[in-house]
Amino acid sequence: MDNAANVRASLRWKILRRALLSRSSPPDSEEQSQIIIKRISRRTSHGFNLIPSHVIDDERDSNKRDGSSTRDARVCYTLLIPDAPQLFLTQRVDSRADLGDFEICNRYNIDNTGLVCNWPSEDVLAHYCLSHADIFRSKKVIELGSGYGLAGFVIAAATGASEVVITDGNPQVVDYTQRNIEANSGAFGDTVVKSMTLHWNQEDITNLADTFDIIIASDCTFFKDFHRDLARIVKHLLSKAGSSEAIFLSPKRGNSLDLFLEVAKENGLRFSVTENYDQEVWKRHEGFLSEDRDSWPSYEKGHSYPLLIRITL
Repeated sequence: MDNAANVRASLRWKILRRALLSRSSPPDSEEQSQIIIKRISRRTSHGFNLIPSHVIDDERDSNKRDGSSTRDARVCYTLLIPDAPQLFLTQRVDSRADLGDFEICNRYNIDNTGLVCNWPSEDVLAHYCLSHADIFRSKKVIELGSGYGLAGFVIAAATGASEVVITDGNPQVVDYTQRNIEANSGAFGDTVVKSMTLHWNQEDITNLADTFDIIIASDCTFFKDFHRDLARIVKHLLSKAGSSEAIFLSPKRGNSLDLFLEVAKENGLRFSVTENYDQEVWKRHEGFLSEDRDSWPSYEKGHSYPLLIRITL
């Protein structure tokens, strides 16, 4: 590992340490931590900002009666098309991890990323789905590795899909999804919306196999250990009657995406990869690389810019 890589690894360990410490830090230390996070963290509160959002109900310090965490807030998402409803999603808004989260991750062999934030690729996926609403009309759609499921909720609220199933392997995430479905039920019209815990290595998926017209997923190819399970479940979920496809938006993340596509090919799946698939996304991407650099200091094309992958049987 070269010196620069060592420095980056050290800084990321500092971020993790800060997230796990519950005590308050001195002001100077806190300021230094923020500088570290801004320099090195892949997470960003800015992202592509294609689906405008703002916190409307920050109740982290109040008593909750609905089972939600004291670290939660309601976030309002505005869909920039005529007559579209606003979406109100309860999600975590602080930057502190909980040891209980990691215990659940170990128990279910899952990661904790879905609880952290709405990641930039999910924002881009939601925008892409909104811009191509016609392809979802009257279709059965499933989102894999959804996190807070912004893209799934956008499809449910604005495309006329017949059914949207929003899934994640983390039961904590699925709990958020279910509560958000109930809170936004009036926004979905005739679309049936469900939440579900789904592990990609599940053996018994007979009730879901050969069912869905469209699969969507964002940034789900970065864990190489999950590639075979992800390719397998995509192949099983896609409907074999008529045309069906999976729409992935994923950064390259080193060679992770390329390795996943090799596994997909081994499983008999066909795919196309498109770099410039949306004028607005590309414009913002180029801005982050040049004049808008300060708004996303850690932006790197290979780790931050999602490519469009369309997968078919």
